[in-house]
Amino acid sequence: MSVETRSVLTAVLAALVAVAGFVDVLPLAAFGVVLVLALAAGWPVLAGLAFPPGSSAVVALGGLGAVAAVTFTPLQPYLQHMPVVFAGAVVLAFVNELLRRDGRIRLVESVSGTVAGTVLAVCVTGWVATARLEGGDALVVSGAVALALGSAVVALHGRRWLVYLLTVAVATGGGTLVGWLLPTVELTTGAVLGLGVGVLVAALHALFDRLRALERRLPSVAVAVLPVTVTGVLVYVAGRVLAG
Repeated sequence: MSVETRSVLTAVLAALVAVAGFVDVLPLAAFGVVLVLALAAGWPVLAGLAFPPGSSAVVALGGLGAVAAVTFTPLQPYLQHMPVVFAGAVVLAFVNELLRRDGRIRLVESVSGTVAGTVLAVCVTGWVATARLEGGDALVVSGAVALALGSAVVALHGRRWLVYLLTVAVATGGGTLVGWLLPTVELTTGAVLGLGVGVLVAALHALFDRLRALERRLPSVAVAVLPVTVTGVLVYVAGRVLAG
């Protein structure tokens, strides 16, 4: 999958997050489930883990459990049960290694890679938790718009440093514009959120773009999904710290 295709896919996914978040929490949570499953399917191959089926199962179970916990926690803080869910996923990562019958080669790498993938999957709950905050739907839209614009720009051809600067600038502009248009999102909050999203998009592109695993479909989908899941954390932090 080419970088242009991955960038367009990320932008489309971000747009769908914006729509789902504006509609209601449950559609956003359902879309979060889809993102978790897509990431879980491709992450073990992308990271070169030794036992992909088991690692995929752990990442999926950790991410799905986190989405369910955040969606159905009745009172704030909505992430209060996340440590329990993540701890259970870490235990499952070790159980996954115990089930291996290949001599458990690259054991440490396999455990750490599985846990890292679970962390990335769990990050998607930031979107859901933000949408449940008062005025959080506007924050979701702001972060998603910044992500969509930044993802579209990062695929441009040219000097890498210039493309990355343009990515950050466009994402910051998108977040600022939404902050200006929507009264529940302050201008400063939108700008800071857009800046963070732009840096994230550029950093992930620089990190993964040259991996040979991206010649295969599932790892490419995982890389396209990754900025969407991780941005959830940035949006939640902006909602709690900047917007109160």
